Amino acid sequence: MPTKPARDAARAAIEAAVRAIPLGRVSSYGAVARQAGLPGRARLVGHVLRTSVDGELPWQRVLHADGRLAAPVGTALARLQARRLAAEGVAVHRGRVPAVHFAEQRDLDAALWRFGKEAASGRG
Repeated sequence: MPTKPARDAARAAIEAAVRAIPLGRVSSYGAVARQAGLPGRARLVGHVLRTSVDGELPWQRVLHADGRLAAPVGTALARLQARRLAAEGVAVHRGRVPAVHFAEQRDLDAALWRFGKEAASGRG
């Protein structure tokens, strides 16, 4: 089990990554984990968001990788998340947010071509 300082550092890094998501944009649990330097720890991001006492943390900007809201459609939490996102100009349709609102690169073609260029130049 990680030490308390390690847990506190991970929490702080995740909260900083969530705060860094621009207004009107969203991110996925996995992308937040990577941004926080904790790749593969998407579930930890969910835990931190559920247990955070920071009332200013923009938790509504964190979604599943496929654009689904964090809570099941129709629940009070999902309605709250959708309202908070709508107030920021993020469209929510049937419990999902279109990829255009994601802060990180969501275009597979662009990601593949960028990878090809990096590999060809010896940087990938």
